[in-house]
Amino acid sequence: MRRPTQDMPRTGLNEVTLSQLPESIERPRYDRAALKPGIVHVGLGNFHRAHQAWYLHRLMQAGDALDWAIIGAGVRPADAGMRTRLLAQDCLTTLIELDPKGKSVEITGPMIDFLPVEEGNGALIRCMSDPSIRIVSLTVTEGGYFIAPEGGLDLAHPDIRHDIGNPDAPRTVFGAIVAGLMARRRAGEGPFTVQSCDNLKGNGDITRNAVVTLARQLDPALAEWIDTQGAFPNSMVDCIVPATGPSELALAESFGIKDAAPVTHENFRQWVIEDDFCAGRPDWDRAGATFSANVHAYEAMKIRMLNAGHQVLANAGELLGVETIAGCMADADISALFDTVQRREIAPLVGATPEMTPLEYVELISLRFSNPQIQDTTRRVAFDGLSRHRGFVVPIIDDALKAGHPVEGLALVEALWARMCAGKRENGDAISPNDPDWENLVAAANMARSRPQHWLEQEHVYGDIGRNERFSGAFVDAFETVWRHGTRAAIRAYAGAAGGS
Repeated sequence: MRRPTQDMPRTGLNEVTLSQLPESIERPRYDRAALKPGIVHVGLGNFHRAHQAWYLHRLMQAGDALDWAIIGAGVRPADAGMRTRLLAQDCLTTLIELDPKGKSVEITGPMIDFLPVEEGNGALIRCMSDPSIRIVSLTVTEGGYFIAPEGGLDLAHPDIRHDIGNPDAPRTVFGAIVAGLMARRRAGEGPFTVQSCDNLKGNGDITRNAVVTLARQLDPALAEWIDTQGAFPNSMVDCIVPATGPSELALAESFGIKDAAPVTHENFRQWVIEDDFCAGRPDWDRAGATFSANVHAYEAMKIRMLNAGHQVLANAGELLGVETIAGCMADADISALFDTVQRREIAPLVGATPEMTPLEYVELISLRFSNPQIQDTTRRVAFDGLSRHRGFVVPIIDDALKAGHPVEGLALVEALWARMCAGKRENGDAISPNDPDWENLVAAANMARSRPQHWLEQEHVYGDIGRNERFSGAFVDAFETVWRHGTRAAIRAYAGAAGGS
């Protein structure tokens, strides 16, 4: 393990300076100049570089998958900044593993280019039209799939409406994918696989529906071709990857590396993939991924226990001024909320995987969340709570009500989210906007102070469960306790009652 020092000379990261790094730092052993592209990845943030790109890097280190190099892409103006930073260092990435026992570092290089981020996405469409591109993969966050409240693609969304009216100059990734597939069909080429790597239940099915639905608005025959000839594998992805800030930049420099976009990550990765590809794929299983026909079992465990568990922690942490997830786990009250909700209300609704029972998974994620090396902020985890509560927590509540299982802890979790959306911590500090729909959430949260049921009347979040008497009663009790007596008192009342039940 390479340990950082304070007096190590700094090296600006690029292909030329790789040889100047300390010999103990792992770096690409493959000839990057000889790599050929096979994947376009849209949404090239920290998670992709620590997860999917790392699996490909491990294959390349073994001399495999050299014709599957990654071309980065983005459809948002903010992606242009990442493009500038990565191109300046030849698309190399510093990965710093934050093991509780210490830190280690390696340089990865499976990415070879980053397309211009431009209005109309012309460069992206042209690249996807090239038959050498066999996979287009996505990490565009849960909120980036334009899911209508009733499910399926939101055809009323302004960006989707734009893409229907301007198919040659789309705004969204799905519009660009449809345009790329249209060009390939016209040229007599086969389709590429579209591979979602986002935390959505049935992410491949959701992606298929989005692409095919949008294509159907333009050309029903194209939609049929995509649906029958294309591929949209479901997958489950897992690795905790904090955002990069000044401390992460300084950490890379302490190893002697001046990287403009280093990535820190935990010492755990998991990738379970449905083996459904229409134009070939790398052998990711040789690097530790799992190909399985039962992705949904892994996916349900991870989304319901880890992703929903993050929301159990983050809103309470924000209200109490606890800055990190590890800090939440070190807080006796917040960790008691997490453990009780997981064991009493979530785990009974989750099936086992071949490797692990739900209760064993509680132990695993408790250890991972408690890693003091991971400075994963409650603010990052709480971001876009609308998408995350609607996607991760609300389906558990729905299933619990149908099964007659307890929901008091989950109701408290929703009450804490509503309290957080009022915009102030319990010490009076303002909570900065942290959701694309922040203004509406703040308005709903403040109206709920006089009538708690108003929060549950957000149909696009809660649907029918907001009218369920058992859940709404538990929510109102929790919400009023949080406002009258505070977060800690509400948590202690729940954990104490659950422990005695």
